[in-house]
Amino acid sequence: MTSIQKRIMVAIRCSIRLEVPLGQTGLIMISPEYVRYLVRIANDKMEENRKRTDGFLHILQSKGLPGTGKEMIDFTKKGQEQIADRGDSLDFEAKPNAVLSKISNENRTAKSHTEGNILGFIKDRCDSESAGYSGEDKCTVASCKSSLKGSNPLHDAEIGYSHKEMADIDPNIELSGTPKCFLSVVMLSIVGEPIEKLFLWGQSACTVNSGGQEHILVFGGFGGLGRHERRNYSLVLDPQSGLLSEINSTKPPSPRLGHASSMVGGDIYVIGGRGGPSQILNDVWVLDTTENRWSLLECTGGAFNPRHRHAAAAVGSNIYVFGGLNNELIYSCMNVLNTETLQWSDVSIQGDWPCARHSHSLVASGPQLFMFGGYDGEKALGDLYSFDVRTLQWRKEATSGRAPSPRFSHSMFIYKNYLGIVGGCPVRQRHQELALLNMHHLIWVHVAVDSFARDLWVRSSTCLIGDDLVIVGGGASCYAFGTKFNEPMKIKLHLLESLHNLPSDKENNPFLWYHETNGNMNIQQNKHISGMFDSSDVDRRIDISAKEDGHDVDGKHLVIKVEKKYAKPAKDMLKRFGWLDLTRKVWPSQDACHIHLPVSRNFHVFYVKEQFNSENNFDNLEAFHQLGEFSFKGLSVNEVSQSTALNFLLSCGGSLQIDDVVCMRKVHKSPEKMIKQSVCSLLRTKRMPLQLLEQLPTRWENLGDIVVLPKTSFKDPIWDSVGKELWPVVAKALGAKRLARQGRILPTGTRDSTLEILVGDSGWVTHQENGIFYSFDATKCMFSSGNLSEKLRMASLDCRDEIIVDLFAGIGYFVLPFLVKARAKLVYACEWNPHALKALEHNISANSVADRCVILEGDNRVTAPKGVAHRVCLGLLPSSECSWATAVRVLRVEGGMLHVHGNVNDSEEFSWSEYVVKSIRSIVQSEGLHWDVSIKHIERVKWYGPHIRHLVADVRCKQV
Repeated sequence: MTSIQKRIMVAIRCSIRLEVPLGQTGLIMISPEYVRYLVRIANDKMEENRKRTDGFLHILQSKGLPGTGKEMIDFTKKGQEQIADRGDSLDFEAKPNAVLSKISNENRTAKSHTEGNILGFIKDRCDSESAGYSGEDKCTVASCKSSLKGSNPLHDAEIGYSHKEMADIDPNIELSGTPKCFLSVVMLSIVGEPIEKLFLWGQSACTVNSGGQEHILVFGGFGGLGRHERRNYSLVLDPQSGLLSEINSTKPPSPRLGHASSMVGGDIYVIGGRGGPSQILNDVWVLDTTENRWSLLECTGGAFNPRHRHAAAAVGSNIYVFGGLNNELIYSCMNVLNTETLQWSDVSIQGDWPCARHSHSLVASGPQLFMFGGYDGEKALGDLYSFDVRTLQWRKEATSGRAPSPRFSHSMFIYKNYLGIVGGCPVRQRHQELALLNMHHLIWVHVAVDSFARDLWVRSSTCLIGDDLVIVGGGASCYAFGTKFNEPMKIKLHLLESLHNLPSDKENNPFLWYHETNGNMNIQQNKHISGMFDSSDVDRRIDISAKEDGHDVDGKHLVIKVEKKYAKPAKDMLKRFGWLDLTRKVWPSQDACHIHLPVSRNFHVFYVKEQFNSENNFDNLEAFHQLGEFSFKGLSVNEVSQSTALNFLLSCGGSLQIDDVVCMRKVHKSPEKMIKQSVCSLLRTKRMPLQLLEQLPTRWENLGDIVVLPKTSFKDPIWDSVGKELWPVVAKALGAKRLARQGRILPTGTRDSTLEILVGDSGWVTHQENGIFYSFDATKCMFSSGNLSEKLRMASLDCRDEIIVDLFAGIGYFVLPFLVKARAKLVYACEWNPHALKALEHNISANSVADRCVILEGDNRVTAPKGVAHRVCLGLLPSSECSWATAVRVLRVEGGMLHVHGNVNDSEEFSWSEYVVKSIRSIVQSEGLHWDVSIKHIERVKWYGPHIRHLVADVRCKQV
């Protein structure tokens, strides 16, 4: 059905492509007899196709394909019968019409056959190459074929099972291989803009906060209203009301798909993408979500090559980008964009570096990035990597449980303690599946999603809004049947809270081979083996809603008591399945012959179920006892099942007991969590609104032993009423001896600080940076850690033969780098703030450079020396223009270098640099000097405020 005129078409796939119009909204254009005629042609052509497919299967069988041709054909027939039995029918979305209703009723069976085959082709042929492919994503075609060709036989068989076949295997197993647990898809009802604007794939989506509510911002992609093409509109979706609106912004990025977007602060950054078959992009755009304004950023640093189908995730102010595709070139590099300095950098290769890939997924969880899957040019990938942004090292994660099948063009998200993966290509049949990794124990579980014949989650976007997973976009060009797009929908993830037990892997192997790194381990099994404690000691009623904290049903802690020599393999088994309670310590028995291993409630639940299972009764272990002596060698602990692991624990003389010596481990919580818990308790005690928790800080600055909170935290005046109780709690959570809150820098000539000490008596602090000691009174003098990059740049200069004048020395922000690191011959430091002068005198002595520094107290326009300097620093913000003439007079007659600081609107950088040059030239001429004045370099130091950047212009003055 087309999206503009609501015209309904039928397409018949045969030796030619036949499209016949059926009608428009409220109007049927043909007779019922003609519809039956078309359906008959379609069924005849489908039957011919089936016969040709059967013949092709026979040829494959004769060439060595496993299995018999008859089995394969019978299997195909069974699948067709299953589809036909479902009785699905096409529903014409038109106004009530008697003729249309009659057609639908008379031809329900015939249409079911046609639709069943069409759905099969949509599922099987997704992303296939065809004349109707719209010229997009040719690489998906090849990769989809390769992935299917090289897929795991187990997964292939899993996809092919019918409901009856699966029931014969295990009544508790569904198509996904997991317990019968379905999450339902809820379609969003869209109002405002037409829903067709969300019919996209290859778009990006980010969660934004607007007016205290979370919305989804969608940008770019292929599809949309009317003719499908690359888009560059920005849409805002309210997932609660379904309201869809478009942002009216001037000069947005060019149309594209396959780009990456990340949210940093209140801005959305869009990186790269594909604007056309030969237009691969590497530009960086930022959307200010408060003003709805797009800006093209000019980034410096290392080269960032054009690419699309890459993945990006943000941690703090950095955006990490991995992989991507540029024509035939697939990247394996990790690029990092610092959004404060707008500099690209590369991560050097170390650790378990992933191979080159595109169409993968990347998400951030704290200081860790997680990456899954992708396509390497030959096959789909199913590996999981983590990247630590602190150590800049990759690690290939070893997980247990059934890992997700290799895939690409999928989506990944973080929900509470789970990492989730959904969708992707190759496309699963019948049921979509949600793969969830328990990030504490690295165990995979799978939950089926009831979305048969509706959704194609390929190149879609997922956003987490509360407990709802919202899925936007996705689809593909599906052979001759046209383009399939998804409607926006959501999955309610809070239903996962009832999912406590991992699926059992029932194997009848009563023993295992255990491989220990220090050698092989033999276990004598000729003695009586006791079972876990008697059934009278176990409450068979399992409360699924209880916490998984190592408690039994009566709230007591449990341990497994094993012989000491078996403690290591037993502990490894418990850790393998997440059965070891990591919140408690392991402890020895009084006779020193046994070890007590704390176990979680998951283990208790599994044990009770297995103990009273008639098919696997652990009270009768005679056959197991008769095994006699056996050795544990050759097989990794990661290759055993839960049942086998439980048998092993029994073989170690394991007995389940109540933990009478509960020794809890100290749980290390993040400062953010500790602040939230402590402040939340205080608010409840004082009966204050919990909405105040939104004002808690998420980042802070360290100045020596003072932790400085941002001025945006605790900004509501109501906090002052509980300040005496509040600030010690916050300081303790942050491990701070002294606590302060940043205030604004006063717009006075001395730029005084208004930092407020919240915990502690004095504001005098010593801060070390780049090997230089800065001491100052933080309540009187300002200090900006954001200027570190510029201080490092000045420190890297070779100034051994230079005389330097700093017209705004402060506490020695740039004076000390010039003296300590750049080895300047002499520095004149001009300053008039008495508090800064006191700190400056202390600092040049503390850093042993007092013999090369002359401090000039007072207004630099009066005190600065004339005609002596090779280099002049003008580090006053927001502008140092008041002393530009002084700086020119300070330089030698031969000229020199001026470092001119200023705060500049990001759209006025070029005009500002022209103004600086023009002004300096005018001053030079008025002083009667013959100099060539030019800009040697513009340094972007940091973002000072929204769209305001701290710049430094290196102005070269050369005598001519």
